[in-house]
Amino acid sequence: MASTRDYLEYVLDQLSLLDNISYRAMMGEYIIYLRGKAVGGVYDNRFLVKPVKVALELMPYAEMELPYEGGKEMLLVDNIEDKVFLKELLEAMYDELPAPKQKRKRAKNG
Repeated sequence: MASTRDYLEYVLDQLSLLDNISYRAMMGEYIIYLRGKAVGGVYDNRFLVKPVKVALELMPYAEMELPYEGGKEMLLVDNIEDKVFLKELLEAMYDELPAPKQKRKRAKNG
């Protein structure tokens, strides 16, 4: 089941206390970025984040769920209604997330 645009809009509204949030559609789901780093995504109308150390510490009872068949387990954010918590969570996660991959430039023939 793909995520609905309405649920994506709801998650983005809940993340509105953060600056520089963006998303990218990917096969019916949405990857969520904070300042260019992927923090998680909206999968099957669930907000999942990467299980970095600080996220596990801030959500010790969060369930691990698969975003899609064959994907790596991620943490289910079950208190999506708490905008202040979401801001603190994503900001705390930021330093533990890998830098965005640089796109390789193609060599020009000539």
